[in-house]
Amino acid sequence: MQHAVGSPLPPPHQPGHGPAVGWSPAAHHPGPHQGSAPVPPPAPGYPVQAPPPVAPQQAPPPVAPQQAPAPGPHQAPRPHQAAPVAPVPDTTGHVPLPPGGPVAVPSVPPATAAAPDPTATTLAVLLIGPAGAGKTSVAKYWADHRRVPTAHISLDDVREWVRSGFADPQTGWNEHSEAQYRLARRTCGFSARNFLANGISCILDDAVFPDRPVVGLGGWKRHVGPGLLPVVLLPGLDIVLERNAERSGNRRLTDEEVARIHGRMAGWYGSGLPIIDNSTLDVPETAQVLDEVLSRSIASPPSW
Repeated sequence: MQHAVGSPLPPPHQPGHGPAVGWSPAAHHPGPHQGSAPVPPPAPGYPVQAPPPVAPQQAPPPVAPQQAPAPGPHQAPRPHQAAPVAPVPDTTGHVPLPPGGPVAVPSVPPATAAAPDPTATTLAVLLIGPAGAGKTSVAKYWADHRRVPTAHISLDDVREWVRSGFADPQTGWNEHSEAQYRLARRTCGFSARNFLANGISCILDDAVFPDRPVVGLGGWKRHVGPGLLPVVLLPGLDIVLERNAERSGNRRLTDEEVARIHGRMAGWYGSGLPIIDNSTLDVPETAQVLDEVLSRSIASPPSW
C-alpha cells in the first residue's frame, strides 16, 4: 500500500488486530494543513520515551531607540529636521526693473552749494511750443549731448503709432482725436516714469496750450509727476512760419493754423514758466540756454 509523501506511516499491524487505536484515517488522505499531525501511540512492547521538554518562550529583548551618531571633532551636529532646500535661481534671463513711480520735485540744494549741473542730473523735462518752434530738434540734440543717459519722447511720434484709424487733429479736433491724444500722453508719461526709475533722464515735447485744460499741463503732471520741469520755446511768428514751410506730410500746417496756434501760445507769458525765445538761436545755442534755464529750475522749481 502506498502512502502520500510526507504523511506519517501507520504502525505495523499485528495479527488479528485492525488499525492501531488512535490512528486517524485522515492521515492516509492528506488535505489542507491544519497544524501538526497527531503522534500515534507506540506498539505494545516498545519503550515509551517522554517528549523532550520545551523551553518556555521568552519575549524578545526590547529594541533600544536609534540615536544619531555623535558628531566628530570636525563635524557640526546634525539638526533633527532636514535643512530647507534653496530655491532654484531664475534662469529665464528676466531682469527685474524698478517700478516707475511719480517723479518727485527736485530737492533744492543748500545756498552754499554750487549751482546744479543739469547735464549730469537725472531730469524729466517737458519742452512746450507751437508747431515750428524747434521742439523736436532741440530735444534730440539736448538728449544726445548729455553726460548721463537720456531718452527723448515725442508725443507726435507716439500718437502716430496708430496706423489704421489714426485721428489726425489737422482734419478736425473731435472726440476721436482727443481720445488718441490722451492715450498718447498717458503712454509717454508711463514710458518716462519707467526710464526715470532706472536712472535714465527724459525730455518730452508737446504743443501744450495754456487755455485748454484737455491738452494742458495737468495731464502731464498727473502722468509723469510733480518733478516734471516744463520749459516753453516761443520764437517769433515769422520764424515759425518759415520753419513750417520746410515741413512735409501731415506735420506741415497751413499758415492760418500756424498763426492761430502761435497766438494762443502767447498765453504762457505771465504763467511763471520759463520761456526761451530762440528766434535768433540755432539748435546747439538753444540747447545751451535750455541747460541754463534748467539749472535755475532745479534750484527753484517753478510752481505750476
